[in-house]
Amino acid sequence: MQLKDIREYPRHDLNHRKDRIARTAMARNAPLALTLALAVGAACAQAPAPAPERAAQLVRMVRQDCGSCHGMRLTGGLGPALTRQALAVKPPEYLAAVITHGIPGTPMPPWSALLNEDEALWIAQQLSDGFPEENRTHAP
Repeated sequence: MQLKDIREYPRHDLNHRKDRIARTAMARNAPLALTLALAVGAACAQAPAPAPERAAQLVRMVRQDCGSCHGMRLTGGLGPALTRQALAVKPPEYLAAVITHGIPGTPMPPWSALLNEDEALWIAQQLSDGFPEENRTHAP
């Protein structure tokens, strides 16, 4: 099924438009996710763990920056929930592609300017496993 560009739909039919936006975004990101999965290797590939200081920075970034849209507990908000249960059917490689490249036509931005592919995959794996709480003992 060939999906039309979102600009081809009437603006007055918002529910239809939202459905098409979601389908178009998924269709556009499917090849990207596949490419990333092939580049990363097998579906069970593990990203190398970042250094402890960088891991703490990444956890803080997810809790603060991602939390501003996905909810401070990552249970949903403007963006969908990022809980283990909500992400159970999405492979980490797909999530890493979304983190890296964003989802065109939605508020989900690309984070490639701040993260490399290994860090995006590490975050995706952490989300799939149930994201850790931020360690606030070192906060200034």
